[in-house]
Amino acid sequence: MKQTSFGLVDVVDAHAHFFSHTFFDRLAAQAPALRDATDRVARVGEVTGWSMPDADPAALARTWVDELDRHEVSAALLIASVPGDEASVAAAVAAFPTRIAGAFMLDPTLDDRLDRATAAFDEQDLRVACLFPAMHRFSVAESEGVRAVVSMAGSRPGRAVFVHFGALSVGVRAKLGLPSRFDLRFSNPLDLHPIAAEFASTRFIVPHFGAGMFREAMMLADLCPNVVLDTSSSNRWMRYASSPTDLATVFRQALGVVGHERLLFGSDSSFFPRGWQAPVFDAQVSALESAGATAEQARAIFGGNLRRLLELPAV
Repeated sequence: MKQTSFGLVDVVDAHAHFFSHTFFDRLAAQAPALRDATDRVARVGEVTGWSMPDADPAALARTWVDELDRHEVSAALLIASVPGDEASVAAAVAAFPTRIAGAFMLDPTLDDRLDRATAAFDEQDLRVACLFPAMHRFSVAESEGVRAVVSMAGSRPGRAVFVHFGALSVGVRAKLGLPSRFDLRFSNPLDLHPIAAEFASTRFIVPHFGAGMFREAMMLADLCPNVVLDTSSSNRWMRYASSPTDLATVFRQALGVVGHERLLFGSDSSFFPRGWQAPVFDAQVSALESAGATAEQARAIFGGNLRRLLELPAV
């Protein structure tokens, strides 16, 4: 439990990245200057100045749990942030099942999508399939792979589908000199509307308040009660908007349209030694205060909603 201006709060982070040894190795393999290095992951550390994880994902899980303890955070949903890295975050979940819930990036355009999703949900106890339409260049509304994964998630309790819309950047790719050939034509939250309406039993998470498509995310969530929004990151997307331009206004409008029971706190934490992003949490506490949120609403947003959505075990 974490002491805040709203009182003691059970903080469960809905959005953090599990940057595993496999994650860094696969990125380094794409970089001409690094791919032939004897220890590619060590070279990534030299280039970025970040701490590189041990090859054993359970060791990184231990680092994460120690970091959560340091900040009085009860648990976190950690995302395997490259397709095919389900085993890494599954090992973290197995090591700390009450502290870590697992999510995995899935490319629904690949032939093995259903096999991977089935194994992740049913065998590896991962909770959330994460789709990145701009990154993998597909239309959520038109992809048969998306429909199959969405249907699968909806038939399993405590499972959800995360779909990233709006602006998308991957900072580590830029640090390694890798191009990001994303296609933002596939980044409109309204593309999810027909799928969310059809698969009403599937729970969807749209991160970053729509990441620059706040109005569209509000429309989607208003029309589809199975859509929730996460609040993660610094929300720099507000630079693109004429309104709203401050986080308190964002929260006030989201509370009015979506309601407090469909907002999930997220920090978008990722690499070490930076670790868990306490300033993001502090800014959101302050913004919720300014927006007039009650203690009950804050407790739901900062942890209760995610526990209920994913049926997470108590610590």
